[in-house]
Amino acid sequence: MDLTQQTCVPCRGGVAPLELSSAQELLAGAPGWELLDDATKIRRKFKLSDFATTLAFVNKVGALAEAESHHPDITFGWGYCSVLFYTHKIKGLHQNDFIMAAKVNELADDRSE
Repeated sequence: MDLTQQTCVPCRGGVAPLELSSAQELLAGAPGWELLDDATKIRRKFKLSDFATTLAFVNKVGALAEAESHHPDITFGWGYCSVLFYTHKIKGLHQNDFIMAAKVNELADDRSE
């Protein structure tokens, strides 16, 4: 099933983070994202036209995160935004991270660097 058609399932810990091979498979469903820190995090950088556009994008990502109850680390400034996902409770990647990455891609309209 397409990652964008799935919803995040609360992760309360007690499960192992995804192994590299599983993370690489799921990454295919979230183009533009990269694995970081020994495949324990994923990140995508977005390039936008100005600060107001960047802030509007960040707010859309924030609203999505609230709706899915899965929150990224976001850094942004004039014309750029970096979105980082990992599941804090397991100190690594969970399928939720890839679901969110795919959904953020839908908001992006090809704004990646």
